[in-house]
Amino acid sequence: MSAGSRPAYLRGAAIALVFLGGGAGAASREGLSLLIPNLGSVPVAIPIINIVGAFLLGYLYEAVTRLDKSRPTGANLKLLLGTGFCGGFTTYSSLATDTAVLFRDGLPWVALIYALGTVLVGACATWAGIAIASAVNARGSGRQHKNNQEDAS
Repeated sequence: MSAGSRPAYLRGAAIALVFLGGGAGAASREGLSLLIPNLGSVPVAIPIINIVGAFLLGYLYEAVTRLDKSRPTGANLKLLLGTGFCGGFTTYSSLATDTAVLFRDGLPWVALIYALGTVLVGACATWAGIAIASAVNARGSGRQHKNNQEDAS
């Protein structure tokens, strides 16, 4: 298989974008994990990080779908920020580990609320990100449409 026949996501530049974004996301997650203290025996950094990451992914999804399909900007942003940064930033494996530790420590209700709450609030955060990006795009499109009408007259 030649380099030209490889899918775009398997090319060196695409892999480099994911690598760079992932490194920045993982570093950001680690920094926040060190800054955000536990709430008693409950580690709150990981749910906060995952919820913020879910919002960012929702916003990015909606914002990037509106970009010009003929230009590589949207695909590159998906790789750098979506797959890379958000993939490195969020960590559902740590959420699972923290949940298991809470169960092990005799806090089953806290563990269930911790896990299910993070997933449900994360889903709402994704929806909010999509809704906000959609509103921003609609406002920008309306302004652009108005400018185009003014230019035509």
